[in-house]
Amino acid sequence: MKLAVIIPVYNEEQLAPRLLERLLRTPAPAAPVQTDEPNAPSGHVPVVRRVYVVDDASTDRTPEVLNRFAQSTESGTVTVLRHDRNMGKGAAVRTGLTAALRDGADLLLIQDADLEYDPADHALLVAPILDGRADAVVGTRFGGEAHRVLYFWHYLANRFITLCSNVLTNLNLSDIECCLKAFTREVAQQLHLKEDRFGIEPELVAKFARAKVGQGQSQGQERKPARIFEVAVSYAGRTYAEGKKIGPSDGVAALWCILKYNVIER
Repeated sequence: MKLAVIIPVYNEEQLAPRLLERLLRTPAPAAPVQTDEPNAPSGHVPVVRRVYVVDDASTDRTPEVLNRFAQSTESGTVTVLRHDRNMGKGAAVRTGLTAALRDGADLLLIQDADLEYDPADHALLVAPILDGRADAVVGTRFGGEAHRVLYFWHYLANRFITLCSNVLTNLNLSDIECCLKAFTREVAQQLHLKEDRFGIEPELVAKFARAKVGQGQSQGQERKPARIFEVAVSYAGRTYAEGKKIGPSDGVAALWCILKYNVIER
């Protein structure tokens, strides 16, 4: 089982290397041993993890810092990709997904570079997929795990955005804007992502809701809707003074993306 961790980065020369250090210190998730033997002992095997860092044309020392970090790690552990011009988080995610799928990733996970989300939660996030219960998993910051308390209006806007998404997807998620998401290769190949900026989050959820899994009619089976799980994760949000990038216009854009990908382009 190959896990690809995709990290979009823009102007994070201080936090990106700290995130990578913490990520590589965290043991890779383990997958249950699959066997048809009724009396075979149960166990787990480590997942092979590869990290894809996509630098979205940073203007600080991020490219230099990332390249130096990648060179100091075991070959193939960290791959650094770079955009020639700033294109947005969504575009960086697409670049990472394309590279990971080309390299044969079975399981894909998206993680922001700013340390608002803890790599220690990756094992929790992918567990329902590794156990064979889920095809896509969305993190939630409102599930009881430790989180930094910040802006009330951000919270209220997120609740409204999530409600609008749930109405149109018929899902019951609590936090579609959570930036920790994981999904299988089969789901990834159906996404065909288009959003360049933060609209990638509602777009991902809309397309998770439409994804189908299974062998299909060629194997005599009907393809079924992807099984979507939600997992509580910790959150250490930043203030704008600390470098937070998302703003009010991105909330408006999220509502447009919900309408676009659940109604107009369905």
